[in-house]
Amino acid sequence: MASVPKADTTQAIHFDAVIVGAGFSGLYMLHRLREAGLSTMVYEAGDGVGGVWYWNRYPGARCDSESIYYNYTFSEELYQEWTWSSRYPGQPEILRYLNFVADKFDLRRDIQFKTRVVSAHYDEATTKWRIQTDDGISVWATYFISAVGCLSAANVPKIKGMESFQGKWYHTGNWPHEKVELGGKRVGVIGTGSSGIQSIPVIAEEAAHLTVFQRTPQYSSPARNHELDEDYVQSAKQRFHEMKQAMRESAIGFPIKRSERSALEVSEEERNQVYESAWNKGGLIFTSTFQDLMVNGEANETLCEFLRTKIKETVRDEKVAEMLLPTYYFATKRPVLDTRYFETYNRDNVTLINVRDEPIVEITPKGLRTESAEYELDILVFATGYDAMTGPLLKMDIRGKNGLGLKDKWAEGAKVKTYLGIATAGFPNMFMITGPESPAVLSNMPVSIEQHVEWIADCIQYLRDHGLVQIEPRTESEDAWSKHCWDVANSTLFTKAESWYTGANIKEKPVGFPIYLGGVGNYRQICTEIAAKGYEGFIFHPASESGQITSTKTN
Repeated sequence: MASVPKADTTQAIHFDAVIVGAGFSGLYMLHRLREAGLSTMVYEAGDGVGGVWYWNRYPGARCDSESIYYNYTFSEELYQEWTWSSRYPGQPEILRYLNFVADKFDLRRDIQFKTRVVSAHYDEATTKWRIQTDDGISVWATYFISAVGCLSAANVPKIKGMESFQGKWYHTGNWPHEKVELGGKRVGVIGTGSSGIQSIPVIAEEAAHLTVFQRTPQYSSPARNHELDEDYVQSAKQRFHEMKQAMRESAIGFPIKRSERSALEVSEEERNQVYESAWNKGGLIFTSTFQDLMVNGEANETLCEFLRTKIKETVRDEKVAEMLLPTYYFATKRPVLDTRYFETYNRDNVTLINVRDEPIVEITPKGLRTESAEYELDILVFATGYDAMTGPLLKMDIRGKNGLGLKDKWAEGAKVKTYLGIATAGFPNMFMITGPESPAVLSNMPVSIEQHVEWIADCIQYLRDHGLVQIEPRTESEDAWSKHCWDVANSTLFTKAESWYTGANIKEKPVGFPIYLGGVGNYRQICTEIAAKGYEGFIFHPASESGQITSTKTN
């Protein structure tokens, strides 16, 4: 393990904090730290704010959280000033919202766009982070904060012959800003996760022919999207404080109460009536219909069968319908909302290929070849998702004490280890907003983001108030937290499926379950209690009068 050479910082640019990313997380983190008087710089690879909503411009891109809950709630004034147009906001509207926020709080003056952070190395002699950008500039910061999100590292599969393709190819997570002309084109879509299911119906309406290459069929329920009624919007705004508290105390960041009944204690007729009601209402409410759907396989299977029946009722071709029937436990892969997804397979210009039975062999100059046939294509769309949770962090060369690389640390075992999903041992003064082992992607993201940002901001203020220059988790603390996360996950059905939750979609990635399933409200309480106990489980380094580290304090 290489040691980091002593650095000369006399001519360097210094900030109190550097934040990577200008999406929901980075914008609020900048606002909080700037309000606290810290010199702060945000580096953003795109040429505008938005994070994933800047890059994800694919046809049909839409949030699967209801708009009245998919907001910042740190400012009631902001909540009152902005009005969403529909139940589930589309990408262009979410991007307008984040630009509205950036304008309202004058955030752009502390954001450097078109700049990618390539490395962040901790210097033990100065207790500072040296951050290097892709334009060759180095800056120094006391605090290094990742706001890169959980789903921002696009997973483009390595398929033989990609470089030979004479048409155009795109990934849903890095879609062009200009409109992609699909009219009259033969389009192939690889992948039927969330972005695939959202884009396929829209592409099918424009393309001359669409061929969908599916590896794993998905459960998907109708979004039932619609324009918001003005009275409904005003009612939500009047209930701001009540709604904010309910979201923060809830299990997944939405004010939805889960039934206390078991799916197995009611008759099949009553159970199906409950499912039918949820189906007609639309949205991600199925797992709240009964309390044991995610812990009892038999209970979960009752919902699976209901949803499979809906697919068979919708898709007219029995062979195609059979290919679309999932077999895993519902919600152990990311639940998906759709608008006429299964109906799309009734169109004459849509073909479904099961690549488990007919594996992809290579991409050719004219299209794509499977073991059974070659499909001529003008456009190829990769809806193949992301290297989730750890991927966005590991795209940067992050090195902590003694030159230890984050990639090396997390490669040492089968599971990622963090403390609270916020920090990790050996990397002082580094914070991760909705990092691995936080509720993150299995919650309403703005709610989890706000909790993390506020906790980090309060922690930094605590350090400043107490003359502390360095904080990092104890190794024992992160070991215990990681074990707790795994124990909670393993008591559910979530670990029973291969998914991007577990890292199974990325070749050679260690398989684990780096998401905390104990609930948003419970997680908030744990974090609050740790802070109230003087940041229990962390190691502090006070500064002497000369500014150097004097000793270590452990909480």
